[in-house]
Amino acid sequence: MEQKECLKCKGTEFVEGTDFMPIKTSYMSMKGANKIFTFCLNCGEVDSIRIENTTLFKKNR
Repeated sequence: MEQKECLKCKGTEFVEGTDFMPIKTSYMSMKGANKIFTFCLNCGEVDSIRIENTTLFKKNR
């Protein structure tokens, strides 16, 4: 795996975490998908955000 470097502080340790607000498929839906944040362990700068389960957002075909 490639060694990342934080753009803000030049740190090299990154971790993943999520918040407690899933992205909903619609306003009234009970279904949702977590956002996964990859961030610098030294300064907290977010390197990337991704959605955990994108299949919830695909329309039935």
